This record gives sequence, C-alpha cells and structure tokens, in this order.
Amino acid sequence: MSWRISPQPVLSPRDAFFAPRERVPAADAAGRVAAETIAPDPPGIPAIAPGELLTTDLLDALRDEARAGSRMAGACDPTLETLLVVRA
Repeated sequence: MSWRISPQPVLSPRDAFFAPRERVPAADAAGRVAAETIAPDPPGIPAIAPGELLTTDLLDALRDEARAGSRMAGACDPTLETLLVVRA
C-alpha cells in the first residue's frame, strides 16, 4: 500500500512545482522527481508530492491501487500510465 512507503524529498515542493516539467511513461518514472501530487482515494492522503523521488516500490503500489479501483486524486493522468516529472 502506497501510504506505507516513506517519502524521499529531493527538491522543495515549490522548486519542483515551478521547475520545467515533462510527462513520461510510468515505466520510465522510477528515479525521477515528481512534479505533481497524487493522492489515492480512499484515504485521500497524498502518496506523492512535488519534489519527491519516485521509486519503483511506490509506483508499483500506486498502480496496484489504481487497478483495484482507487481514484487517483490530483494526478494529471488518473490511469497512471504517465506521470509528470521534473525535466532532467
């Protein structure tokens, strides 16, 4: 479950939000820095915030929740096929 994975901040949320961004396939997002907030609902608590490192474990947990029918509040792509990341 995604809310059991500890966040790994890399940039401040403000810096990540205003940084140049790009959309990448989920398969290419691990190791990148998030530029969006994603909150599985329920419980509606952000699992990803701008500036946090996207890990394989976190992405796998979120995709599992999406497949199980959880709504991905805040996600630019609620299917989680793509994610918004800070441009490298």
